[in-house]
Amino acid sequence: MHFVKAKGILSAKNGMNIYRGCTHGCIYCDSRSECYGMKHAFEDVEVKENALELLEDTLRRKRAKCMIGTGSMSDPYIPLEQRLGMTRKALEIVQRYGFGFTLITKSPSVLRDLNLLQAVNQKAKCVVQMTLTACDDALCKIIEPNVAPTRERFTALKTLHEAGIPTVVWLTPILPFITDTKENIEGILNRCIEAKVRGIICFGMGVTLRAGNREYFYKKLDAHFPGLKKTYIKIYGDSYSVMSPHNTELMSVFRRTCKAHGIEHNVGKIFKYLNNLENTQQKQLELF
Repeated sequence: MHFVKAKGILSAKNGMNIYRGCTHGCIYCDSRSECYGMKHAFEDVEVKENALELLEDTLRRKRAKCMIGTGSMSDPYIPLEQRLGMTRKALEIVQRYGFGFTLITKSPSVLRDLNLLQAVNQKAKCVVQMTLTACDDALCKIIEPNVAPTRERFTALKTLHEAGIPTVVWLTPILPFITDTKENIEGILNRCIEAKVRGIICFGMGVTLRAGNREYFYKKLDAHFPGLKKTYIKIYGDSYSVMSPHNTELMSVFRRTCKAHGIEHNVGKIFKYLNNLENTQQKQLELF
């Protein structure tokens, strides 16, 4: 890792990334894309050393309470967090000033901060978003090698629900010819049902590839799925959106299952829920 001084911490939509880069090693990670202008090796995590001071100063001056988000570019619970504790300290600041909070992670390490998540949720609103892409743990360890397997994330989702923390699952990306099977999708959905998640975000059964992450992805295909890179190149070329040939069938399964079990799957409604801070807990329940 290396440290930098940041000029600001919150985006126009109140999102933040204390860390930039990641060590999870997910073979499909879009954050590797050249368009983000990262000037350092992706695994050499950049730490915004003044992030907490910037956050406190910004929240102190904000006139209206809102949802603060993190995890869109880098997981807030990468292993470095266990040593630095900056995500936890950011949570403490958010809770102290009475703002809402939502985060995206693949790590059950989020449970370390369960008491703070509950404190935020009691005062304002807190939602944990968890990414699930492969039901089978062995396959999960191939495509997401340095992060907890799906089984452990599923256990974390159940624990969060039992603690009164609303959860949303990102069912994305789905890798053509690897995870785009009915068995995989139904397996993940069954776990979401059991964990009583409030919503599932899915943009379609596919993955996005562009300069930077495409090369890394293909390198990992050669290492773990010999010959599959040629299939991708033949079918998709340099396309940004790489959709499964089974997209229509699998999306039908997805929508039907969510509807049958009362799980929100309308992306617009879920994002509205994640981004809006209601005045009462009852209002956030009514959205679902």
